[in-house]
Amino acid sequence: MPTPYDNLVALWHHWGRVIRSTTIDEFARDIKQRAPAIRGVFIKTHHGAQWMSQWGDTSPMGISGADSIDRWVNTLANYDMEFHAWCVPEGVDIAGEAQRMIDVATRPGVKSLILDVEPYAGFYQGPKESVRQLMVQVRANIAAGFHIGISIDPRPNHYNEIFPDEWYPFVGSAHPQVYWRTFQVSPDRALSDAYTTWRKFRRPIYPVLNVISSPTEMAQARSLAITQYGATGISWWLHSAVTDSLWSTLNVAIDGTVVNPPDPNPNPPPPGQVPTGYEIVVKPDDAAYKDGTYDGTPTDPLFKTFTNERGWKVKYKQSQPATSTVWARWDPQISRTGWYEISAFVPGQNATTDRARYKLHNASGQPGEQEISISQARFSDVWVPFGVYQLNADDPAAGVVFLNDLTGESDTSIAFDAIRWRLLGDASSNAVADGFDPPIGVASDRASARVWPGAWFDATGYAHRYRIGSPAEAYHTGADLNLNTPTWDTDAHSPVYAAASGVVTTVRRYTTWGMIIVIRHDPLASTGQVVYCRYAHVESVRVREGQRVRRGDQIASVGNADGTQPYHLHFDVSPTDVLKDRPDHWPKLNLANLRANYVDPRVFVASNRPVRR
Repeated sequence: MPTPYDNLVALWHHWGRVIRSTTIDEFARDIKQRAPAIRGVFIKTHHGAQWMSQWGDTSPMGISGADSIDRWVNTLANYDMEFHAWCVPEGVDIAGEAQRMIDVATRPGVKSLILDVEPYAGFYQGPKESVRQLMVQVRANIAAGFHIGISIDPRPNHYNEIFPDEWYPFVGSAHPQVYWRTFQVSPDRALSDAYTTWRKFRRPIYPVLNVISSPTEMAQARSLAITQYGATGISWWLHSAVTDSLWSTLNVAIDGTVVNPPDPNPNPPPPGQVPTGYEIVVKPDDAAYKDGTYDGTPTDPLFKTFTNERGWKVKYKQSQPATSTVWARWDPQISRTGWYEISAFVPGQNATTDRARYKLHNASGQPGEQEISISQARFSDVWVPFGVYQLNADDPAAGVVFLNDLTGESDTSIAFDAIRWRLLGDASSNAVADGFDPPIGVASDRASARVWPGAWFDATGYAHRYRIGSPAEAYHTGADLNLNTPTWDTDAHSPVYAAASGVVTTVRRYTTWGMIIVIRHDPLASTGQVVYCRYAHVESVRVREGQRVRRGDQIASVGNADGTQPYHLHFDVSPTDVLKDRPDHWPKLNLANLRANYVDPRVFVASNRPVRR
């Protein structure tokens, strides 16, 4: 029985306020740099019916609801790590606890939920019959395939105390807590007790191993679990117990290989080009940020402040319906002429306006100011791009961003957070695309003349009207690439490649889409045409926004839109900039809009193969 934990090394996290990381991004980056073999994190979301923020974790990393779960999911995905939730059910408030589990299990990108059920004070207190009352409510309101596991004290004398037969119909895996130091036994004895006791539960077993001060014992426990007891996945308790000397012990995959940290710049640009990733960030605390009032009075009484999820100060105030009262200015002081992706950071709180009117000054070819209206209410702790603009370093006002509090609303708040200018390429760069390959298939298939290669096929078709009669009825913008040979879902988790060289403009998760990557591909050597390609429903993302890629670089793997769709790659090609501004653009039944913004990807790729063909 396959589960989300097969071939997974995971790390448990409990309290944000007891670890040195102060933001989710810092937490994920630290794990990725120190132990990239860890591909999943088990995050405690709630205790009983209370979110962790109500239970005492008031740090910026504490879970307080759906928005904070989404922040965790999206940030971990940026580092190719999975979010698995865990909680302690109490069996006291059945309706409230069921609703909290449903809230967690229905968030996009949450891979599983593990229930920590132990026979002690502060854990499950309900009677035997309450287990089914609780779990029937949960299972009736979540996806049928969503995985729930159970974590337990595996010592034989505690087996019957937690009513295992009542939990059995509702869970798909057991995670015994193999804490040999706590139990004052050897790793072998602790594993033997766990497997002897819990094999009769008839669910796959994934042991939870102790993080202790002895790397030798930890390595012994891992080796025994995998080689002697057949574990196909393990997890380590607990992140806060990991010291600097123990990370290397955790950095071992299930197959025994040590995983090297990722290269921070895997695709260096050709000589003479500006290094990808150069960026300027101006925050409200920086000298390059200025604000003021229109009548010259101080701004301090008007602005309120808080610290956002990334750890820096944000200013905010009530929006104004008719007359602006305050203004803010972010000056990047551009020193390199080139193409920049310009983005605003929208925090997860105190940003409820639907009409924040940012004004960009002096982009090349667009003198004066250009207004970019953003609904801050739609976003939460993410960078929201204005677009890609050419900025001239000789112009002192190039790229300056301005924002005031006039939105036309009277009951919303507007946030003044950071602005980012990320260099995508030197204006003098002569980078061109030598042609396009299919984004899927092994190297020999992609080099062949066939589009689509091998046994891959397009399950939907460009401009094809599908899902007729349902609320999702639409004309399809591109190709749904599938591979069901030699077995069904052979395409699941297979590599997705950049179809041509270019720069990644979007790596972001969207409702119904799952993870989307958009690449602005370099001008074609043959015609000079620039297109944007969207690679959607993907998983295991390997690129970041602003990164330069080459044709054939793996950028992700084929996914299933966080479990909401069958495995396949949605791939489309746009000759306009609609995907630059709206990566989740979907024209639905507007066929004219589709044809104006998308071309048949099979015809486009076939007509623009690399010159070596």
